[in-house]
Amino acid sequence: MKPVEIVRGTGPVILGLPHTGTFVPPDIWQYLNARGQALSDTDWHIEKLYDGLLPGVTTVRATFHRYVIDANRDPSGESLYPGQNTTGLVPFTDFDGDSIWNMPPTPDEIEQRRQAFHAPYHAALTAEMERVHAAHGIAILYDCHSIRSRIPFLFDGVLPDFNIGTNNGQTCDVAIEQSVKAICKSASAYSMVLNGRFKGGWTTRHYGRPTQHRHAIQMELAQSTYLTDEAAPWLFDEGKVRQLRPILTEVLQVLQDFARKHES
Repeated sequence: MKPVEIVRGTGPVILGLPHTGTFVPPDIWQYLNARGQALSDTDWHIEKLYDGLLPGVTTVRATFHRYVIDANRDPSGESLYPGQNTTGLVPFTDFDGDSIWNMPPTPDEIEQRRQAFHAPYHAALTAEMERVHAAHGIAILYDCHSIRSRIPFLFDGVLPDFNIGTNNGQTCDVAIEQSVKAICKSASAYSMVLNGRFKGGWTTRHYGRPTQHRHAIQMELAQSTYLTDEAAPWLFDEGKVRQLRPILTEVLQVLQDFARKHES
């Protein structure tokens, strides 16, 4: 299986999907324990949730699971959230802090995985950002994520429904940030936060260069907004999805509208 799937669109917006993949090569699968083999920290069904919301959008999707290697982590292994509980380039624990390996990978094995999976995903994403920028004079990356709304190991209490990340305004134009915030805030059935617990992962921080007309913004959705239950079998809730998709459509449309106004 190829490490990345690309669907090229003609528009200025790119969807990054680093955590929806569930592929684990057999030689890695055998070293995961039962908890690891549950793959519980997947961004379940996010590719289905966003499918068809914005005509002409480009998608770049990692097919491999984040337990193989996390495509949204700094390849150097440096923590995105110093001083806070998190998971690394290759997670040794799940989001609850429990071990996922019978035999954790060695540094050499992690480097092999970086070259085989992490690097091709980001080579593809870089290429699509450059292609879109060349065509429009601007490129906007919207990085798609989801997570359980209650994970005491990572954060206190209940996570808001919409978690917008721009690394404190550094990764995109302020008009993009504020427009997305306004849409989420006006959705009265949902809660939201800007640059709360999740300020944007390595992808958002790496690709967001507003002065170069390359913008990036992350959306971390609470899985309670579109799953029947935040536990196996992780069922896609069609009723919740019908309520949520129009809001996400509006978010993506405002990104495209911004790009159209700033094309060159």
